[in-house]
Formats: sequence, structure tokens, C-alpha cells
Amino acid sequence: MTDKPMLILIAGPYRSGTNGDPDAMAANLARLEAAAWPVFAAGHLPVIGEWIALPVLRSAGAGPTDPLADQVLYPVADRLLARCDAVLRLPGDSVGADQDVAIAHRRGLPVYHDVTEIPRRTPQETV
Repeated sequence: MTDKPMLILIAGPYRSGTNGDPDAMAANLARLEAAAWPVFAAGHLPVIGEWIALPVLRSAGAGPTDPLADQVLYPVADRLLARCDAVLRLPGDSVGADQDVAIAHRRGLPVYHDVTEIPRRTPQETV
């Protein structure tokens, strides 16, 4: 158990294996988001890189299949990991998620492969 909430990056497939199909990418994002509640319920703060990268891309007039995407998606994850305390790596082939894990290892951050591995936060009263 830990008494400090961790900021945990949820990493897994988003564009991988979709051939740019928006429905497939939406399904992948839904799978990433499905892990958000268990992370939160364990007393931590979940974050998904696409929650930040997609609005950045939209503000640049681009989307996830635009050539600009690689210049936004991967750097967002790298910058986020400078603030994160851990990574939850979900199953599935993903170059970006594999890069997130490599960055986490280089920075000495724990990488979890299942939500049950994440230490539960010591219950605290909320004010």
C-alpha cells in the first residue's frame, strides 16, 4: 500500500492494427479507457496519452491518421512520462506503448501489466 496517489499512464494499442479505421481506433481507445476506473478505484489518477494528443492534433487541423500524428502522439507520451509515476501496459501489439514502457524503464518507473499489480493506496478521508 502507498499513501501517495500515483499518476499512471495507461498504454496499449490505439492506432496499431487499425489500418486507420476510425471505428477500430475508437474501440481501442475504449479498451484503454476501461482500465481508467480500476486505476482510479485503487486510489490513483489514470491518464491516457490520447486524451491529450487528440485535442492537440485537432487544434492543428489534423487527426490520428494525419502525417502530423507521429510528431504529436509519441512526444505527448514522452512528455507525460516525465510527470507519471508508473505505466500500466495493456495487452496488444503497439509500437507507441512499447516505447512508453522503454521510456518508463529508462526513467526507473514501475511498469504494471495488470491492474491487480498496482499497489492500492492507503484509504484516506477526503475533505
